[in-house]
Amino acid sequence: MAEYKGIKGFKVQYLSADPSNPIIGQTWYNSTSKDLKYTGATATASWATGGALTNGATYSYATGTQTANLQVGKGPTQNPSPVSPGLVEEYNGTSWSPATSLGTARYAGGLFGTQTSAINSGGAPAGDPAIGIATEEYNGSTWTSLTNNPVRSGWGIHVGIETAGLLAGGWNGTAYITNTQEYDGSTFSAGGSLPTAASGQGAGGTQTAAYAAGGEPGPSPAGTNAAVSYDGSSWSSLPNLNTTRRGLNGFGSQTSGVVSGGYNGTAPVGTAELYDGISWNTDSPMSIGRSTHGQGGNSSSAAGLSVGSGPPGANLKATEEYTGAGVAVTKTVTVS
Repeated sequence: MAEYKGIKGFKVQYLSADPSNPIIGQTWYNSTSKDLKYTGATATASWATGGALTNGATYSYATGTQTANLQVGKGPTQNPSPVSPGLVEEYNGTSWSPATSLGTARYAGGLFGTQTSAINSGGAPAGDPAIGIATEEYNGSTWTSLTNNPVRSGWGIHVGIETAGLLAGGWNGTAYITNTQEYDGSTFSAGGSLPTAASGQGAGGTQTAAYAAGGEPGPSPAGTNAAVSYDGSSWSSLPNLNTTRRGLNGFGSQTSGVVSGGYNGTAPVGTAELYDGISWNTDSPMSIGRSTHGQGGNSSSAAGLSVGSGPPGANLKATEEYTGAGVAVTKTVTVS
């Protein structure tokens, strides 16, 4: 009988623990669990239930990755009861835990950066319908006030890292805006204007290579299916989404981005779409429809996160984790 070495040209690795970064096709025997394992690739994208928020959230916003996420802004219509818009939570890939509250409580604002190095800008103060302009920096433990964002931007595009962030669109308390601003770690400066004023878009990418899709270009209950990209100086049109929506979630890059959820004018939706740099394709849907929800996995469409803001009466603490098609996953060989 042929041995594995004779077939593959190498022996099965004998390890006391699973490798931290296995490659697709790698095979090993875990002597601790006494399992034969290998790394395969997911055939299709999927969403799975993650850890629940400590406090439910609507009109929240988030940044970071699937395993290191920062979620801010608990809106005014919580289920089962209202909570402070200043509350902050951190996610470690398994569970959420309370973190230091914002210096200025607000919801419907925006974050960019990482879990330990983030900028929070814009949003509506608690009990005040006007849009706030307070900007704060988070270092993983405390929030520090910064020079305010010169444009009152609520629920606009926020992508990038703390030293190279991008803000665009949103609501200034009176109208939807086209204004774009770039942040270099200390100051805001003007960037190229959006072709159409809007708020509530799903977005991802970096300061010099971003995308945004969907959103609310005016008092339209259904939103839009328009999509645009940014090259560091100007915005240009992309192919339209397949599903018109506003208040959606976005993560990933300009050539591999994912949007999910949103509101279609009638109800929150759970559909998701993947952009491959050429067109939008229908992707694996979330288990529940949700809109105006937090996001994660900004730099990768392989592993993302959606949290909070389910349909009316639903559990607004729900978290769903996204795994993209073709992602390496560890599998155990079973014999029956």
